[in-house]
Amino acid sequence: MRVIVISDSHGDPYAVRSAIEQQPTAETVFFLGDGEHDVDFLCSAEGINLYRVKGNCDFGSGLPAFLNVTVGGKRFYCTHGYAERVKYTKEILLNRASSFGAHIALYGHTHVSDTVYSDGIWLVNPGSLRSGEYAVIDLTPSGIMPISMKLR
Repeated sequence: MRVIVISDSHGDPYAVRSAIEQQPTAETVFFLGDGEHDVDFLCSAEGINLYRVKGNCDFGSGLPAFLNVTVGGKRFYCTHGYAERVKYTKEILLNRASSFGAHIALYGHTHVSDTVYSDGIWLVNPGSLRSGEYAVIDLTPSGIMPISMKLR
């Protein structure tokens, strides 16, 4: 199963469409904030499960600050990352993800793509979609395989 992870589109719905079009087999999309309305068209897209959290630039958003969801048998902790101070440390993020029993912690905010495996949890930042970066995560019988991607 393929999952798309995007964040920080900052007013570029065309970049969102491009990422989705580049991954036609993906059934799940995680949007990690800062450009909340850039993914609105996915709310009615057939065959796509969309999970969204608000970012620090999504003023007046009614979206949650974080989510805990299970997809493909794996638990995801999803956040934009500003509340966890991810620009300065990954410890708060790791502790929160661990407290929810997450296999994967998704975060944005830094605009820098990063994938780290720590204490049994994958920490995945897709980077800034506005800059052409996103991530995919393949959930396979062999395990969890995060991959950094670039828009073509």
